[in-house]
Amino acid sequence: MPIRLKEKLPVIEKLKKENIFAMTEERAMHQDIRELKIAVLNIMPDKEDTEQQILRLLSNSPLQVEVTFIRLVTHKYKNTSADYLLRNYVPFYQIEHKYFDGLIITGAPVEKLQYEDVDYWGELSAIFEWSRIHVTSTLHLCWAAQAGLYYHYGVPKHDLPRKLSGIFEHTVLDVNNELVRGFDKHFDAPHSRHTGIDSEEVKKVSDLSIIAESEQAGAYIVSDGGKNIFVNGHPEYDLYRLAEEYIRDTDRGLSPDIPANYFPDDDPDKEPVSRWLSASSLLFSNWLNYFVYQITPYEF
Repeated sequence: MPIRLKEKLPVIEKLKKENIFAMTEERAMHQDIRELKIAVLNIMPDKEDTEQQILRLLSNSPLQVEVTFIRLVTHKYKNTSADYLLRNYVPFYQIEHKYFDGLIITGAPVEKLQYEDVDYWGELSAIFEWSRIHVTSTLHLCWAAQAGLYYHYGVPKHDLPRKLSGIFEHTVLDVNNELVRGFDKHFDAPHSRHTGIDSEEVKKVSDLSIIAESEQAGAYIVSDGGKNIFVNGHPEYDLYRLAEEYIRDTDRGLSPDIPANYFPDDDPDKEPVSRWLSASSLLFSNWLNYFVYQITPYEF
């Protein structure tokens, strides 16, 4: 089904080349249907790439989805022009009186900072608090998952000895949870982060359950019953994202490890192997269906 977007969002043309139906607001107004309203707080540096990755996954649902991208006013964006943000993103204060069926909060390259030292922590905390009342279900990705667990439940993060990067095998622990319905018992998922959460810390919180975890990467999907879903990884990553990060960090002289289980024979000159895209697609579809569409009221 179509993704409903602003008329001039540049990523529309890229989606069309992938045969993904991106409907403009003008056309959608002529359809008598209650679309799902999904807000996306995109705090990744490369806005357009992340937009494309998330919209690609949202498009796999049979539900019509209207997407609103949110920007932070307390953060200075270094990699995106002010003009692009003004045209395609709305500030949080303009939508804080509205209700949304779902909210997606992306990761951010601020893992090494204490949460309170992040320049937009105050505004992000306000969004976390706003989501309690104004959002049916929130999907937190990577750093946002760690930040959300800390804000809502006091679960701390911890530094990793080296950056965790690659594709890792995960095991479904709660096979009856709708979020992993249709998943194989073992599935792969991408990670790219400097910090993690301790499963034992999560288990101390009675409201939280670990739905899937990895022996190498730790707790992956954590939920408080569906109101908040914390995915401690990057299910939205496309085939080449880890390769691009590896090249970027190499060019910066950071001597990064080769992403694990990603390049054949660990050879960066070879084409990466896709082993996680179907599970990621199913994760987003299940979230939209079981934790948003099946629960949200027809009228707010």
